[in-house]
Amino acid sequence: METAYQPEAWRDLFLMIGTCAGALVGLLFIVMSLHLDKISDLPDYNMRATMQGARFNILHLLTVMVEAAVLLIPQPLAWIGVELIVLNLLGLRLPLTIIARYFDKHITISERGGFPSVLIATIIAAYLVGAAGGAMVFTHPVWGLYLVTAAMLTKIVRSVLTAWMLMFAVRPARA
Repeated sequence: METAYQPEAWRDLFLMIGTCAGALVGLLFIVMSLHLDKISDLPDYNMRATMQGARFNILHLLTVMVEAAVLLIPQPLAWIGVELIVLNLLGLRLPLTIIARYFDKHITISERGGFPSVLIATIIAAYLVGAAGGAMVFTHPVWGLYLVTAAMLTKIVRSVLTAWMLMFAVRPARA
């Protein structure tokens, strides 16, 4: 049998996740600002994809920060569920935009080159799991929060790994 939903038991976790996302937004903003001249030297679609990827990374982290705030604000559980569903469905448009704009272009920003399919699939999965967790909050709050937490952590880890990839994507421009 599922234990009762106890928001105070989740407070510290969501506080840590939100703080982590906020700190990473600041760091990513600084790193991309410092490397802006190198990124702008990248040719064709690689430069645009790198800039858009960095901007979307910041938006993924901001989404995590807002999700943490939603979970920390005292409010009815139904509102939390609706807000989480809306946030994740809005966030889902970001990777879908990258697919629409760059799928048929020659993108070589990853270490393997080619279109970053695994990266995009991971972010799409995280947003879908987050929306499912928001929907599950209505029937099984604890399991819904586990799904939302997994989605939030996936977005953070994927954003950090993507930022790392984008940072080293500018190396060829230095030569």
